[in-house]
Amino acid sequence: MSARHAGADRVERIRAVVQDALRPVRLEIRDDSAAHVGHVGGGGKGHFKVLVVSELFSGKSRLQRHRLVHEALASLLESDIHALVLTTKTPEEML
Repeated sequence: MSARHAGADRVERIRAVVQDALRPVRLEIRDDSAAHVGHVGGGGKGHFKVLVVSELFSGKSRLQRHRLVHEALASLLESDIHALVLTTKTPEEML
């Protein structure tokens, strides 16, 4: 499997997990792995920037929101994700 195909597959797995767990009204995932090729300690895992906009974040702090995403992605954080940059918002915060 090519690195490009592996990255696309990872993005789709992240998308499926986040969609299922957090029911976002908006979800953007950017694979930044190519910018980190040869990164020591990465172990072949990817670097991702993720925007999640969900009603489930209402009334929660940024830390609580990030924990929800990390809990949802726990297995992928072990196997596929080396670095994860999160932006978590409610729909109202996006207006």
